Amino acid sequence: MRLGVCILPNARWAEARERWQRAESLGFDHAWTYDHLTWRMFRDKPWFGAVPTLTAAATATSRIRLGTLIASPNFRHPVPFAKELMSLDDVSGGRFTLGLGAGTASGFDATALGQDAWSARERADRFEEFVSLLDRLLVERATTHEGRFYSADEARAIPGCVQQPRVPFAIAAEGPRGMRLAARYAETWVTVDGRGAGAGQVARLDAVCEETGRDPTSLGRLVLLAFRERPLESVDAYRDVAGRYREIGFTDLVVQWPEEPFGGSEAVLEAIAAEPRD
Repeated sequence: MRLGVCILPNARWAEARERWQRAESLGFDHAWTYDHLTWRMFRDKPWFGAVPTLTAAATATSRIRLGTLIASPNFRHPVPFAKELMSLDDVSGGRFTLGLGAGTASGFDATALGQDAWSARERADRFEEFVSLLDRLLVERATTHEGRFYSADEARAIPGCVQQPRVPFAIAAEGPRGMRLAARYAETWVTVDGRGAGAGQVARLDAVCEETGRDPTSLGRLVLLAFRERPLESVDAYRDVAGRYREIGFTDLVVQWPEEPFGGSEAVLEAIAAEPRD
């Protein structure tokens, strides 16, 4: 089971660089950051952009995989976003994973561009078109699309991604519609502790994969431990959490960098990074 860490983009790069480099030196398999315009308690505090942060992290590291947890259509259009992602994949030397989700109707991102918050149905419809168009934009040299929500007119993707046919997708999904998207487009399915992450949810994912003709074992399963679990309280706490999720069938765990509002300690972070992983 692979182990990752999520680092908030809330520090100036002179300080943040050390966190990303330390994540790599400790031996984490992957490192992620949130893709928001701002987030919760940080609305009036420092908060930086995900893509520039990950680009900088790519130049400051050499091995660790990097990714977004998660990017959503709330304030992004697939055409310029695809160009940024292709560029980030190039700078990282093919170490980037695109975490995607539909987002929520609440929070600052939902209305930051001056729009009304979308209904649950519209959000799901937008996300489906967003994912399918991103898939094309990152694979095809020129993409034309006229959809309900997004359009593209011979949008170029040259020279294309380092990772072929495109950067891997990690799609967050709780319901059957989102799981079908993950089964169709993703290399990894993403869920969050406290949102039903458990054996029942994994069983539903397996069923969706089988319905869509996807081998369930070919889809990675990642859980972000951020809101219910406290794996950085102690090494024993981590072992308990990791054991439970390993037994359920998860392939990847992501812990939060120890800071408020998540708590934990850097000593425990260092210790769990040294734990054997199978």
